[in-house]
Amino acid sequence: MTDESLRSVRIERTATGHFTATNARGGTISFGTSSDPDGGAGFTPVELLLAAIGGCTAADVDVATGRHVEPSRFDVTVTGNKVSDELGNRMTDLAVTFTVAFPDGEPGDRARTILPRAVRTSHDRLCTVSRTVEAGTPVRVTVADV
Repeated sequence: MTDESLRSVRIERTATGHFTATNARGGTISFGTSSDPDGGAGFTPVELLLAAIGGCTAADVDVATGRHVEPSRFDVTVTGNKVSDELGNRMTDLAVTFTVAFPDGEPGDRARTILPRAVRTSHDRLCTVSRTVEAGTPVRVTVADV
């Protein structure tokens, strides 16, 4: 692999059950456990996974359809069931649902026509996040010396 293919984030614990992820460009996102004692509305790691799946494919579809016309509605819902069984904790039944509308007229008609193909192409080839989940890529975990 090359340096151009490497992606990374750093996770810092900011308080009990609270974390901030920082990417190589300096962007940050805070998240935590669902048992947040403050009742915060922040994302859990599982919700971030769902957002990553939906966001990745939404970006692909937006590029493809946005070449033709600005959508009048563009919503993506990602759902799944969190289970705990003999395989451990994991998500099952992941589903991505697009609700997209385009204005009337020829550009909107073109965007409506390519929408199903754009969604399929993102799912089958382009979306790195869902492709990685579906491929079942192993995760190596280590503890660094301090």
